[in-house]
Amino acid sequence: MSDVAKVIPLRPHPTRSEASSRESVTGAQRLVREQSERRHPSSGALPPKTPNDGSFVDTVRSGLVDQIASTAEFLRRRMAGDYEVDEFGFDPHFADHIVMPVLRPLFEKWFRVEVSGIENIPLTGGALVVANHAGVIPIDGLMTSVAVHDHHPAHRPLRMLAADMAFEMPLVGGLARKAGHTLACNPDAERLLREGEVAAVFPEGFKGIGKPFSERYKLQRFGRGGFVSAAMRTGVPIIPCSIVGSEEIYPKIGDLTTLSRLLGLPYFPVTPLFPHLGPLGLVPLPSKWHIEFGTPIVTDTYDAGAEEDPMVLFEVTDHVRETIQQTLYRLLAKRRNIFLG
Repeated sequence: MSDVAKVIPLRPHPTRSEASSRESVTGAQRLVREQSERRHPSSGALPPKTPNDGSFVDTVRSGLVDQIASTAEFLRRRMAGDYEVDEFGFDPHFADHIVMPVLRPLFEKWFRVEVSGIENIPLTGGALVVANHAGVIPIDGLMTSVAVHDHHPAHRPLRMLAADMAFEMPLVGGLARKAGHTLACNPDAERLLREGEVAAVFPEGFKGIGKPFSERYKLQRFGRGGFVSAAMRTGVPIIPCSIVGSEEIYPKIGDLTTLSRLLGLPYFPVTPLFPHLGPLGLVPLPSKWHIEFGTPIVTDTYDAGAEEDPMVLFEVTDHVRETIQQTLYRLLAKRRNIFLG
C-alpha cells in the first residue's frame, strides 16, 4: 500500500470493487439506522420492559461494536492511503464515511425530508439536476446530495456546482472538494457530465438564498442559460428539482448591507433569531421538507449549434424554471403545516 491517496481519472461508473464497497457501507449504515430507531422510537417513549430485554441490549451492543469496527477500518485505510481521489478532489471514501453520516441526522431527523421522483435520475450516465435555491445558508444543496445518495437505487454521488466563495473559505473549500463539488463554470460542468456524473446547479445563486422571506418560493432569474448550454453540449437530460421547506429554516426579515460590504459578503441576514440570540440563532428551524425530482427534459434532440442560439437557450431555461415553479406551487398547496408537512 502507498502512504498517500491515489489520484484517479474521472470515469462514468464505479468499479466492481467500489460498487461492492459502497453496497456494504450502505448496508451497514442501514443497519445502524434501524438499530437507532429501535433505541429511539418516534414516539419518544422508552420501550416497555419485557422478558426479551436481553436481546435488545445485545442488539445495541452489536451496533456499537459494528460502529467501532467501521471507524477503525476507516482510520486504517486513511493512514495507509488506501483510498482514491479524482481529478476534481472528490474523495468517495471520505464522503461516504464522514460527510454523509454528519448530514444524515439533519436530513432524517431534523428536516424529515420526503423524496419523490428519484427514479427520474438515470441509473447510469450523465444528468444535470437543476433546483431552486433558498434558505440564507445553502443547506438545500447538501440535503439534495443526501437525497440522491441515499434514495437513488445506485446511490449516486451528486456533484454540486458551487459559487467561487465556497472554495475561497478556509476549511469549507477543502471539504467541498472532498465531498465532490466544484466551481459553477461550464468547463467543469461539461467535463463532469461527459464522464457520466450527476451534477447539480442552482441557477438563482445568491439571489435565491438571500431573498427576503416575503418573496419565498418565488423563483429569481435563472441567468443566461449557461447550464442549458452545458447540458446540450454533452447531450444529458436536465432533471428539474423542486425543494419545499428550505425557505423557512432562516426567515430573512432584514439585511445589514453596511456590515455585509465590510465583510465582503453578498448579504448579512437578519432573522427573528439572528443576530439577536447570537450563536443560538444559527440553529435552523425544523421545517418539514419535500424534494421532488421531475420528469427529465431531453437535450440531445436539438440541432447542432443550438447550444449557441440565445433564443433556444432562453426557451429551454424558461421551460425548466416554469416547471420548477409550478411544482413548488403544487407541493405548497398540499402542505398543511410548515413544521408538520
